[in-house]
Amino acid sequence: MDTNIQKFQAFVTTVDLGSFTKAAEAMSCSQSGISRMISDLEKEWGVTLLERGRSGIRLTPDGDRLLLEARALCDSYERMQEMVDEINGIHSGTIRIGCLSSVATHWLPKVLSNFSRDFPDIAYEVILGDYTEIEEWVGSGRVDFGFTRIPTSRNLDFVYLARDPLYAVLPKDHPLAATDKIHIRDLCKEKFLLVEKSSVSDTGELLKLHGLHPEIRFKTWDDYTVLALVEDGYGVTILSKLILSRNPFDVAVRELDVPAYRDIGIVMRDTGCCSAAVRRFMKYLPLRNELVQTFLSGMDTALRSRARVK
Repeated sequence: MDTNIQKFQAFVTTVDLGSFTKAAEAMSCSQSGISRMISDLEKEWGVTLLERGRSGIRLTPDGDRLLLEARALCDSYERMQEMVDEINGIHSGTIRIGCLSSVATHWLPKVLSNFSRDFPDIAYEVILGDYTEIEEWVGSGRVDFGFTRIPTSRNLDFVYLARDPLYAVLPKDHPLAATDKIHIRDLCKEKFLLVEKSSVSDTGELLKLHGLHPEIRFKTWDDYTVLALVEDGYGVTILSKLILSRNPFDVAVRELDVPAYRDIGIVMRDTGCCSAAVRRFMKYLPLRNELVQTFLSGMDTALRSRARVK
């Protein structure tokens, strides 16, 4: 069984990382070994899982259909192994987290530091993405859970953690900075800088909600690049309080005259299928409101119910 699981892991890891070389590094084996394991699977199943070419690898239609089940088998095996380790008093495993860059910068370090002191043998994989990417990773099982905006566009389990207000950000000497609260329509008359990736951003949605179409002078995914440009007088922008935490740039931050915020939460595909390591990790979150407690209790109840069924 372990041999077959390793083949499944080779298949899933190669798809996730996009190459045999990277998969070999991640699984601590040779590139030829990864290729051989996937070839063995293809022969055993009578299908072609991956198309190989000079540009790299690509999932075939059959491979795409089988990937979700292969991933589920790998996840199930990992949870079982963690349970065995837990029974034997070994706290190990890997926690895979999809995360917004602002959360990864300002929330995660302290949580990881506190958790690692108690469980030093648990490893982490933190993948940064936008809202759409994180939802896709959670839905496909690429990550165990994600920190992202809620509610989600997918049918995922989630719990609210915090409200993150949006603020106007301007050069320090900008005329609008003389007021404590800025009219969003006045702000949009200025040269505008937008933080946005592939999906629609909070700022983009806010502007759309109010029917505003400022002249976008610059667009990027990097928060600090935009803040540096604002500091140099290149334009204005709207960013969240979390992004502006420990802001090293000399800029003016002001409230807007309209309701502007995003709600951040934890999203999971199924609270009843999370690993022991993830359950332990959740209890180290500093945002211990009543909803989080209910969420954690629900996870424990679901897992006890599953154990009784088995």
